[in-house]
Amino acid sequence: MNMPIATPTRHASAEILERILAARGNLIALEGGEDAGLIEQLRLLVRRTGQAIYLWNPEKGLGNLREEHAGLPGSQRLSITLRYIQQSNHFGVYLLQRPPVPMAMGDATVLRQLARATTGHVRRIVLLDPPAPLVTSFSDVLVRLSCQPELSQRPRLRDGRWVLA
Repeated sequence: MNMPIATPTRHASAEILERILAARGNLIALEGGEDAGLIEQLRLLVRRTGQAIYLWNPEKGLGNLREEHAGLPGSQRLSITLRYIQQSNHFGVYLLQRPPVPMAMGDATVLRQLARATTGHVRRIVLLDPPAPLVTSFSDVLVRLSCQPELSQRPRLRDGRWVLA
């Protein structure tokens, strides 16, 4: 039985963004982002709040979610985008759509450096629905998140104490 996946509401996309920013690592695998229409919801959120969120895909390159048509010229190659992210000293969440598999050795090295960076400013690199080989190759520095809402647990009274069940 196929169940349609509901698109996230503005509240859900804000919650996903908060989870991305609160993640303990800089490299994040976000599962279910493509299916849930997360990019369009984040685009609306960015326009309203002014957050610095960027989207990279192999066809268009790197661009700001706020301005759809303004992009970094010549950034269709992942290596150029990763070097741009590495040289940036500003806050940013970078969504990477359909990264190449297998990833070039130089790109993988730069991505690992970004994942291990401990500078004061926040830079999060988010792999949207990454393929399994990519997740396993970066498993030591990768944080996995899901777009699916966490099931809310209702408190129950058990033996005189409130517990989540």
